[in-house]
Amino acid sequence: MVATDKPKYKIIGTRPARPDGVDKVTGRAQYGADLKLEGLIYGAVLRSPHAHAIIKSIDTSKAEALPGVHAVATNADFPGSNEVAEMKSTEWRALEPGKANERWAADNILAGPKALYHGHSIAAVAADDMHIAQDALALIEVEYELLPPVVDVQDAMQEGSPILHSDLRTGVRAAGVDTKSDIETNLASHMRLERGDIEEGFKQADIVVEREFTSSQFHQGYIEPQNATAWWSMDGRLSVWTSTQGAFSARDATADILKIPVSDIKVTPMEIGGGFGGKIPIYLEPIAAVLSKKSNRPVKMWMDREAVFQATGPTASSYSKVKIGVTKDGKITAADCTFAMGAGAFPGSPVGAGVQCALAPYSIENQVVDGLDVVLNTPKTAAYRAPGAPATEYAVESVIDEIAEQLDMDPIDLRLANVAEEGDRNSSGTPWPKIGAKDVLEAMKSHPHYLSEIQGEDVGRGIAVGFWFNGGMESSSSARVNKDGSIALIMGSTDIGGTRASIPMQMAETLGVTYEQIAPQVTDTDSVGYTAVTGGSRTTFAGGWVAYELGQMIKSEMKERAAKIWDVDSGSISYTDDGEIVGPNDKDGNEQKFSFNELAGKLQSTGGLIAVSASSSHTTQGAAYGGHIVDLKVDRDTGKVEILRYTAVQDVGTAIHPSYVEGQIQGGVAQGIGMALNEEYYYDDDGHLMNGSFLDYRIPVANDLPMLDVELVEVPNPGHPYGVRGVGEVPIVPPQPTIRNAMYDAIGVRFYHNPMSPRRVLDELL
Repeated sequence: MVATDKPKYKIIGTRPARPDGVDKVTGRAQYGADLKLEGLIYGAVLRSPHAHAIIKSIDTSKAEALPGVHAVATNADFPGSNEVAEMKSTEWRALEPGKANERWAADNILAGPKALYHGHSIAAVAADDMHIAQDALALIEVEYELLPPVVDVQDAMQEGSPILHSDLRTGVRAAGVDTKSDIETNLASHMRLERGDIEEGFKQADIVVEREFTSSQFHQGYIEPQNATAWWSMDGRLSVWTSTQGAFSARDATADILKIPVSDIKVTPMEIGGGFGGKIPIYLEPIAAVLSKKSNRPVKMWMDREAVFQATGPTASSYSKVKIGVTKDGKITAADCTFAMGAGAFPGSPVGAGVQCALAPYSIENQVVDGLDVVLNTPKTAAYRAPGAPATEYAVESVIDEIAEQLDMDPIDLRLANVAEEGDRNSSGTPWPKIGAKDVLEAMKSHPHYLSEIQGEDVGRGIAVGFWFNGGMESSSSARVNKDGSIALIMGSTDIGGTRASIPMQMAETLGVTYEQIAPQVTDTDSVGYTAVTGGSRTTFAGGWVAYELGQMIKSEMKERAAKIWDVDSGSISYTDDGEIVGPNDKDGNEQKFSFNELAGKLQSTGGLIAVSASSSHTTQGAAYGGHIVDLKVDRDTGKVEILRYTAVQDVGTAIHPSYVEGQIQGGVAQGIGMALNEEYYYDDDGHLMNGSFLDYRIPVANDLPMLDVELVEVPNPGHPYGVRGVGEVPIVPPQPTIRNAMYDAIGVRFYHNPMSPRRVLDELL
């Protein structure tokens, strides 16, 4: 672990047991599929067999007449089903790509005038059991008018391409301008960031490298499918239980689609079996709600694996064009980049975030970065760990490596010569705060892995770096001090990556108490203040801020209570780092002090138990960088790539719980390796998804990977009381270019499409 100016902590940096561990290994943890309610019935969804078709009619009468069927729902059951969609600026939100208007959102959940992708939800039924529900689906008669599909980003932008939305017009966002064209198009939005003089920058260059890249759609690969249970009671209150990364975002999105006040909806988050961004959007909640309202029964729904692949959001497919100019001594003079990303059936790919991340590791005076959001006849994209960044930085890092070869320059040295540092301006023109990009590169260059010799035939080494800006946004929590000194911590953030440990650890550090004294609980939307989604590497940062503020409030209140007991002014009382409340000596000169637990036992007699609440929304989230090194071997006979050694170096700010931090990085690396080598959606000429199962969609398993080594660099974030920077997004960014660069080193072939699967390797070698 490499640390710079890191304070000494008592709790932070330790590795306590995870609070959810026992429940999960014993089966006591309650997931969405475990929920049972009195009178529960079951919902199922009819999905489109076509990728692009006008829905001319839907006849549900036979399904409704089937014994055991209680309700049927279509898009017509959503309020405002005839409204016209309109692009909103929220398309560009990093954590919720594609959060557009209610009409598009509703049409994705149950198709409106068109089926826009294979597996698009058409109608739903609720019945006594799933067998009856499936029988009912078979009785629904749908008349389609088939249209040609388009599933490729470049094809979708061509003149004459099939148009998905006749009312869609390109929105242009550049230099403060927000305009729309008047031409039917699949190009939903065009974003541009521009700095300096790009033409002059290329004139100064001695070497210019221009390359084009493409990447496929990748799925998040979470184990637990989407699920939701809804109970719309007769008093008008809607209760929802769901596996979600954000109970409040699920509540708000459901309210928008159903056009009911958020105050009428309570969302209870269940345990979540993985998400990685894929469980930020909603899919089943409004359907279950409508079926519940119609049947006056609670309705439970879940997706099978095929439905997860067909109808939930993968990451975006992409096309990238990168042109970079450098002087002969390795100084980057200009960069001109264009990134087009598939949004799926409705506008809102993560291209906005990708544009901001593409050149973030470097200080480049002259640059233009264009981002294009393109609709396709594929599932609506969702976030997937650093959404947008893996594709854009893959292209940039690949070109950087080619430049290093042409200059005969060490690839790390080239990056160090151009690395962004505090005060340099990013692509948006904003100066960087304190960042750890240089620290990461220096740690990579001195790492034993990089200094070791490469041995073996068709063995190569590659490196690359990556960036994610990390999220802030809103978080809320409340805390109650009990008479035994324990503290109940109520949080609104779904725990995916260990926040039931990392947030209480920050509270314990603030109060000087033990970690075991903090009892964390994730609760429903009625029981805590608004909290944004768990995603974007924001939760330990933002939740930690709130925990710190709660701790300060508790410390202040504890001093007030001690002041009452000692009959002194609270200003004369100190609160130590060891959780002791120390007052002035008594009249006899004796020391007056309480331990935290001692004073907690006296709270009821001094005004009652302490209960505090806090909300926070900070923008000092702390940009984060990572750099990866890989050794691999290419089998020329099979095209298979074997990962021999992998090292991830990352600036983590302050590692609150190092075990969780290492696990987050290892998980991101494993997913990035999958993107680089095996994973992709396959569509036939009719737009049908051909590999909608884990048997056919190839994610890495344990025997595909060696131990993934992690080197933590700690450059504390000055914008957080404990120096926290988000961790979970960055590690998925460097693997694709790292592996691509290593494969060139191994076999002398540069690849321009991901994944670099055995089939594509053999195509190049044979």
